[in-house]
Amino acid sequence: MATNTVAALGAGVIGASWTALFLANGLRVQVYDPADPDGERLGAYIDNAWPTLTALGLTDRGDRANYQLFDSAAAAVDGAEFIQESVPERLDLKHALYAEIEPALLPGAIVASSASGLLVREMQQGWRDPSRFILGHPFNPPHLIPLVELLANEATAPGVLETAEAFYRGIGKITIRVNKEVPAHVANRLQAALWREAISLVQNGVASVEDVDKAVWAGPGLRWAAMGPHMLFHLGAGPGGLGEFCDRYRDSFHRWWDDLDDLRLDDGLARQLFDGVVEEAAGRPVESVAAERDALIVEFLRGRQTLAENG
Repeated sequence: MATNTVAALGAGVIGASWTALFLANGLRVQVYDPADPDGERLGAYIDNAWPTLTALGLTDRGDRANYQLFDSAAAAVDGAEFIQESVPERLDLKHALYAEIEPALLPGAIVASSASGLLVREMQQGWRDPSRFILGHPFNPPHLIPLVELLANEATAPGVLETAEAFYRGIGKITIRVNKEVPAHVANRLQAALWREAISLVQNGVASVEDVDKAVWAGPGLRWAAMGPHMLFHLGAGPGGLGEFCDRYRDSFHRWWDDLDDLRLDDGLARQLFDGVVEEAAGRPVESVAAERDALIVEFLRGRQTLAENG
């Protein structure tokens, strides 16, 4: 499927970020978001994201103004070969949206949901024919973070997952396939597991919020940005690789796993964490910290691009 026109249903933080990425890749984008009917927030988001996309070399064929706002979801999907749905994560809203757009879709059009907390089988209940509906879950913000998690099931038509995968790769995304449906898919489960222990270390007085954050970004986080945990541990035991690593460290890991907490994020703990990140930010507004994050990610991605180009 040669895709020239896409629809973005929902233009909040996720949908606006998708829209900016689509535009940077030279696509025409048809947008529907009843919460931003005049596109003021969307335009501001695109303007803010464009320098980052330019720094990544993604705007050479793009036109930041090549989008159109629509006052209904059905009108927005008319003529679109690919639809990225990013409306709020409420099944009633999604089901109503799917019922509206299904009669207006092009034959062969694919609809991918950005949902992070809902299951595909739950969302499929809003379709008469769910065969061209899949999960296309990004990591926030989609215009900057490459990952997209893809999930289909037995109700999905042959070739749909592969076509969506090719589309996402064509706009610079890194895709993974989720072979078994579980809550939070893959990346958010990993993120949740790490954060649970990060919170536990703070709650139990082992380290401050700031020092726990430092322990991640100045330590294993640097390695994780280069390779995943399995490959890194494969490299961590010399010629014997991961097999040797497991033999050498399994008892230590069993002891560590047995000591991990199973905690709940109550109001008092949430306040403790909030106070900790405010102290860590040292008076800098959220926008400033976010800009620093984005600049660091851009530099890392550019480094990866250079490494790949040089073989």
